[in-house]
Amino acid sequence: MATNLVSAVMQFLTPDMIAKIASVLGLDRNLAQKAISGAIPALLASFADVASTPNGARQLTNTLTQQSASIDSLKNLIGGSGQNLLQETGSNMLSGLFGGGTLDAMAQTIGKFAGIGEGTTKSMLGMLGPVVLSMLGQQQRSAGLDANGLASLLTSQKDQIAAAIPSGLAEQLSTAGLIDSATAGVRGAAAAGGRIAEASGRTAYQAGQAASAAARSTTASQWPYWLVAAVVLGGLAWFALGPSREDSVAQLPPASTTRTATGTVGAAPTDVTVGGMNLANQVNTSVGSIRTLLPGITDAASAEAALPKLKEATAQLNEVNSRAAQLSPEGKSVLVKLIVAATPTINQMCDKVLATPGAGTVAKPAIDELRGKLDALARS
Repeated sequence: MATNLVSAVMQFLTPDMIAKIASVLGLDRNLAQKAISGAIPALLASFADVASTPNGARQLTNTLTQQSASIDSLKNLIGGSGQNLLQETGSNMLSGLFGGGTLDAMAQTIGKFAGIGEGTTKSMLGMLGPVVLSMLGQQQRSAGLDANGLASLLTSQKDQIAAAIPSGLAEQLSTAGLIDSATAGVRGAAAAGGRIAEASGRTAYQAGQAASAAARSTTASQWPYWLVAAVVLGGLAWFALGPSREDSVAQLPPASTTRTATGTVGAAPTDVTVGGMNLANQVNTSVGSIRTLLPGITDAASAEAALPKLKEATAQLNEVNSRAAQLSPEGKSVLVKLIVAATPTINQMCDKVLATPGAGTVAKPAIDELRGKLDALARS
């Protein structure tokens, strides 16, 4: 029987680890725990969505291969000298898999649920991302799974992952377009799931304390602390500097190509600016606007009210498409991958609007035009 993925991660996140994360972020421990309880299943649900397409499954597998640090080794980085590099690398990995706009939306939604700021939540996700990815990599290697096998594992646990999302957060994630309505429905149907998840979490924390103590004992007896930290930092730096894969999902690179604070030189970013407009940023802005507008269309009146902004976002995508012809092949690839990553969720939201009595008829012309622009960009 496959390991419960949520429980596997939570075994690592012992009360001591949560206290350390809270301290690093300057948070009350209870607020940090509330945010983490929502972030872990939200990340797993998003990884399952990424793996639902062949290209996404390959990209996720590539990321797991590059994530060389073991889940136990990360304990030395959180709150330690490698904290900043861990957080930065984790944010880059998540942006590469989800898209920068999606990561920002996730941080905003979870932060609102937990009562903490979006920036602090994004920093927390940067720390938690490598933890979840390391656990997935461990499961993949132990079971000998290829990309398809990993996708099947995540798909098989969608209900368990949905049930672990705290009460109230699932609806917010669904409204933001971060999880599909079916996932939110599973969480809503399991009304007692929150209490069960909390009890499971406490049990997992207790089990994690024992596992953590054993791991620390084993590590201390076999490896010097500085050597473990050096190996982990080396692996993370390799990921940050490693060659890109042909099927990688695009991410927005950091503004600076040199990190003098850590002594690590970053890869040169792909130029996606034409006429002073960063086309990747514009795509993320337009997609974010669309994903905010569509869930609010529930009848003919709300459809009419949303049309101007929906047409504005479509016009912005049209402008991106007209300027994209001036990009290099690498720049065009960045945009295509951003669009390909965002389109499945947008299509689901569009289908829901079109199936809504009254709203579908009003919104259909605008939705057809939007889909045409997305298709054009995906072929650019």
